[in-house]
Amino acid sequence: MSMMERHDPTAAKARLRLWLRMLAVSRMVEAELRERLRERDSTLPRFDVMAALSRAPDGLKMSALSSVLRVSNGNVTGIVDRLEAEGLAVRLPVEGDRRAMLVRLTPAGEAGFAELAARHEDWVNELLGAVTAAEAEHLIEQLQAVRNRLAERGDRP
Repeated sequence: MSMMERHDPTAAKARLRLWLRMLAVSRMVEAELRERLRERDSTLPRFDVMAALSRAPDGLKMSALSSVLRVSNGNVTGIVDRLEAEGLAVRLPVEGDRRAMLVRLTPAGEAGFAELAARHEDWVNELLGAVTAAEAEHLIEQLQAVRNRLAERGDRP
């Protein structure tokens, strides 16, 4: 972005409106997903933990799980405790590290998550139904460009 674009008041206002709209829509979609998960005796954090574990069939250390989800170990521990009590996850010792535990989904956890993930995909598809596939791909590209720019920045304005 050129210096001129950065200081263009019209562009700045448009970007501010875009940010506020993205934030509002994101909050609305998240609230709807939370409600739909709650109706199925689940939560968004629980869904996120199960999603992370489903992507790691060999399991994850608790610390790695916290890192992937960008939350504290304490937040993850309570969720894993409940998943384990329900037979959906299991903790296993890590060979060579007596203090660490590996967490992975059980077959019942994998099956339960697969069903919930399919519903989640349907819900998101419904909630974002006003956006065509082509528009979605374009928005993904634009947001990735913003993400890349922010990740590459070493300095603050």
